[in-house]
Amino acid sequence: MLTFLGIIMILTGIIIFIIKPIFTTSKVLKWFTTKRNFQMIGLGLILSVVSGIFFYAEPGTAYAVQYPWGSQKAVVNQGINTKMWGRLIPIQFELPIKYVIPDKEGELGEQSKYANVDVAKYWAFSDAVKARIATSVVISINTVDEDQFLSVADRNKTERNLIRSRIIPNIDQSIKNTCKLMDAQDYISGQASDFDRYFKDQLENGMYVLEEYIANENRETIGDSTTVRTIVNNESKQKRFRIKYENGQPVREKGNSLKAYGLTVVQAVVTEIDWESTFDKRLQLQKEEVAQTQLEKQQAEREFYRAQKETARGEAEKAAERARLEKEQIQKTIEAETKAKVAEFNLIEERKNYEVAQFKAKTQKTMADAQSYENAKLVNAGLTPQERAEWEYKTSVNIARELKELKLPEIYIQDGNKQGNEGNLLQSLIGADLAKKIMSNKSK
Repeated sequence: MLTFLGIIMILTGIIIFIIKPIFTTSKVLKWFTTKRNFQMIGLGLILSVVSGIFFYAEPGTAYAVQYPWGSQKAVVNQGINTKMWGRLIPIQFELPIKYVIPDKEGELGEQSKYANVDVAKYWAFSDAVKARIATSVVISINTVDEDQFLSVADRNKTERNLIRSRIIPNIDQSIKNTCKLMDAQDYISGQASDFDRYFKDQLENGMYVLEEYIANENRETIGDSTTVRTIVNNESKQKRFRIKYENGQPVREKGNSLKAYGLTVVQAVVTEIDWESTFDKRLQLQKEEVAQTQLEKQQAEREFYRAQKETARGEAEKAAERARLEKEQIQKTIEAETKAKVAEFNLIEERKNYEVAQFKAKTQKTMADAQSYENAKLVNAGLTPQERAEWEYKTSVNIARELKELKLPEIYIQDGNKQGNEGNLLQSLIGADLAKKIMSNKSK
């Protein structure tokens, strides 16, 4: 800009010198005196020289400065630097490159002025389904190795040429190879992350060498163990592509890598895919079928869990009834065992009582035998007159006491034929009762 302004000022001063003698009456030309003309021409020379000697390096941009005498240097710091009328090749530190799907009006939307934006292209997957793929790629240049940066700048001349001739072809080739490695159905079924991984790996390390192979489609078995149905596609063979490997590493195309230019892939992702209309219709039908299948599956699961619930309820009721019966059985068993124990204890008690009664009877018999033996000894030994008199006294006293306590019947009926025997009957009753009490006293 300063160079252009300086050149304009120099040309203006020279023109004024030429036309001033012709238009002597012009007030404007009279203002431009000879001194002022020389000043303007000198200022123009200074501006043109200054702009050729110095330049301002913008932030985030590296410059390759090529001098007229053949040398060159790299400038990566912002500020004022010398160029000495040399050529500048500015390249951004990071180069954003985007493929964008236009909207219905054909607009690409608001984009950064520093990004290189193009319309997304259509690419074919391995199952021949086409889609417009929008990508966002960020490439970083090498500013550490000055020689490599100058080599890249010298071979590509401009930043735009570097993007168009080196980077974009690599991006297109990476997308093409990655699309060959999978079906569109595989992409929407969960292999989108694999797509991004293959895409970025090829940009960084070079393009894969792909090889064709024929994939035999296996028969799909549908149904349970009792009912089996198979679906066989009419096209039993389909050409596929896969990555060629040697010694466990993928084979890559030689000389087709951004690393050779000191470029690093900072970002490489697929931002959007616009499928062709036929695949969109098929995809919509598939979504509806999946939704219907999921609904039927949920209904089947609901019925299954309902049956499980009823089974569990029946098992719970059976368990409760079993517990109740077991409880009753335990109670009856305990009662029976208790009765058996009580009967056993009663038997033991009766046995003990019997043994005690036998022992008491034997004791009484022994004592009675001893007393009888003693009485017999006394009788055999004979009683003295004094002992006999004492014995007869005690006996008469006891008889008198017994007669006093004797209770005879208040009414006595006797046959008339036996009146002469009244005295004998009364005596018999008295004697019988008296004898009973005397025996009772003796037993005591």
